[in-house]
Amino acid sequence: MTDTAMNMQRTAPGAAQRAIALWMLFAIGTLNFVDRQLLSVLVEPIRAEMAFSDTQFGLLTGLSFALFYALMGVPFAMAADRWHRVRLIAAACAIWSVFTAACGFAQTFVQLALARFGVGIGEAGGTAPSLSVLADYYPPERRPLVIGIFTANGPFGVFLGAAFGGWAAATIGWRNAFIAIGVVGALIAAPLLLMLVREPARGQMDAARPTGSDTALPMGASFALFLRRRSLRMLAIASGLSAFVSYGMLNWIPAFLMRTQGMPLSALATWFAPAAGITFGLGIWGGGALVNWAARRSAAAYALVPCVATVVLIPSFAAALLVDSWQWSLALMLVPMVACTIYVAPALALVQNLTPSRARATASAILLLMFNLVGLGCGPLVIGMISDALAPAYGVASLRFALLWVLPFAVVAAVAQYRMARDVRADLDGYERERQDDR
Repeated sequence: MTDTAMNMQRTAPGAAQRAIALWMLFAIGTLNFVDRQLLSVLVEPIRAEMAFSDTQFGLLTGLSFALFYALMGVPFAMAADRWHRVRLIAAACAIWSVFTAACGFAQTFVQLALARFGVGIGEAGGTAPSLSVLADYYPPERRPLVIGIFTANGPFGVFLGAAFGGWAAATIGWRNAFIAIGVVGALIAAPLLLMLVREPARGQMDAARPTGSDTALPMGASFALFLRRRSLRMLAIASGLSAFVSYGMLNWIPAFLMRTQGMPLSALATWFAPAAGITFGLGIWGGGALVNWAARRSAAAYALVPCVATVVLIPSFAAALLVDSWQWSLALMLVPMVACTIYVAPALALVQNLTPSRARATASAILLLMFNLVGLGCGPLVIGMISDALAPAYGVASLRFALLWVLPFAVVAAVAQYRMARDVRADLDGYERERQDDR
C-alpha cells in the first residue's frame, strides 16, 4: 500500500511522538552495530577454532557483508520512498537478526560468509529508511543534531558489542553470543518498532511542503542528484575515503590491541568497550551538534567541521600505533576514535536537506554505497591483506604497519572535504529556490 492510499493526515508530530520514533530507531540501529562489532571483537576466539587468515577475516568483517549491504541498500531505499517505511525497517531487522543467529551455527568459513551475506541483505533495509522517517519528524534546521543522535547508535553498538563480546567469549562462547543477539532482534526489537512508531507524512516538516504531484524519483534521477550538485559529488568522494579510514580502524583496533600490543581479552571488555563507545559516540553526536550550531553562520560547516577532524586524526592515530604498550595505545587512540566519525552525521544530514522528500531514502542509500563499498568493503580487507603480506617479515607487528596505511586515505579525504566547503552554500540556496518554484 502506498503512502497516498493511506491518506495520512499532515499534522506535525508531537514532542513525545518524535522522541519515541528517534529512540526506537536508535535502538534498532544499535542492534545493527552490535552485530558488526561482535564479529570484530570475537576475531581471535573464532580464528583459534577455525584457523582463518587476516585476509579472510577482512572479507568477513568487510567485503562479504558490505557487498550485499551496499547492493541491496538501493532497492530497499527505493521501496522506502514508495511504501510504508516503518514496516520495511521492522522486516529488515527480523531478517538480519535471523542471519545473525545463523552465524552461531557456522562450521566453516563459507558458512559464516553466507550468514554474513544474509546479515548484510537485512541490514540494508535499516539506515536509509530510518533517515527518511526522521527527516519527516524533524525540520531541516534540527536534522544535523537529530541525525547525529540517531547515528550515535553506531558507537553505542560498538560499546555494547565489545562489552558483550568480551563477556560472551569468556562465559557462554562466541556461538551463543551470535544466537542471543539474533533472538533479541527478531523477537523483541522488530515487534516493538511496529507497536510504537507511526509512519509520518512525507515532507510535512519541510519549509516548502510537497504538492500533490510529489512522486518518488526513479533510480536514475536519484543518481543524477549527485551528478548535478557539486557538493554532493564531492561529498560522495570524501565520505567514501573517510569511511575507508573509520571502518578500517573500527574493525582492526581490537585485534591490534590484543595481538600486537598484548592486551588481554578481559581488558578489552573492561577498557576498550567503554572507550570505543564514548569516543565514537562523541564523534558522531558531536559532529552533528557542531554542524547544527556552526551552519547557522555558514553552510560550509557541513564540510569544514569534518575536514578539521580528519586533519587532527592523522598525527594522533600514528602516535597511537607507534607506542609500545596497549595502555598507551588505547590512551592515545581516544582522540582519533573521536575524530574518525565526525563526518557521518553532517554527510547524512546534508543529503536529507538537498533532496526531495520522496528521494531521501534512495539518495541516502547512494551515499551509503560509498560508505560501505569503499569504506566497509575495502578498508578492513585492504588492511588484512597488507597485514598478511607483511607478517613473514614483521610477525605480530605486521598489523601495526598495515593500519598506518589508512593515513594517506585520510589526507585525501581532508582535501576533498575542504574543496566541498566552497559549494555547499550555493547548492543549498539553489535547492531551496527550486522547491519554492515548484510549489
